[in-house]
Amino acid sequence: MATTQDAYELAKLLAEIEYPDSDGKPMAETDFQREYLIYSVSVLDLYFQNQPDVYVSGNILIYYEEGNSKACLSPDVFVVKNQEKRKRRSYKVWEEGEKYPNFVLEITSKSTVNEDQGSKKGLYAFWGVEEYFQYDPTADYLKPQLKGFRLIEGNYFPIPQVPLDQPNDFSLRSEVLGIDLCLKNQDLKFFEAGSGIQLLGLEETESARRAAELRAEQEAQRADRLAAKLRELGTDPEQL
Repeated sequence: MATTQDAYELAKLLAEIEYPDSDGKPMAETDFQREYLIYSVSVLDLYFQNQPDVYVSGNILIYYEEGNSKACLSPDVFVVKNQEKRKRRSYKVWEEGEKYPNFVLEITSKSTVNEDQGSKKGLYAFWGVEEYFQYDPTADYLKPQLKGFRLIEGNYFPIPQVPLDQPNDFSLRSEVLGIDLCLKNQDLKFFEAGSGIQLLGLEETESARRAAELRAEQEAQRADRLAAKLRELGTDPEQL
């Protein structure tokens, strides 16, 4: 029978266990995987930026067994709903109200393809991850290049493809996120379900902002030139 002293010793032992913030592995195997990992996290982070109870992250360790620092996994991209949005060094499930990701996306590479389709897939199902997606940016390891699965009664079933305008292009709907993940000319893109509006990452958003500012500046310059020409002709542009 456990005593108070036993409980104290156990708590002390658990407190002394270290949970590293990194597994020592690189973020991604190649530039292809890294680019889409950063892009996907950025897109989802911006999309849910005004929802304080949606946590978006990627490439950080999820520890799922207290007292066992080896029981961890680092999904490329994941979303936890009904969870506080704040920065974390790692995600310890027992400190997070036993909440696991609702959505996971793995950017597949040569060294991860077997794990992504095997042990990780099984563990995510065990965790209760409602939707699991895989994307192969080089089109070398997955056929089709983008796959999605939905958890039904403890097992993953393929999310049906919706064909798009171009051959080999299609979309997969994430009901959890309300987002369509689309394969367009072999590129992964995100669109808001229903509206069809494309979701942009931080770099794309900044590029669009700069382009809009440039267009506005060019329009203002044209207007100034037109006004100057009208004045040369003796017409007050403000009277038009």
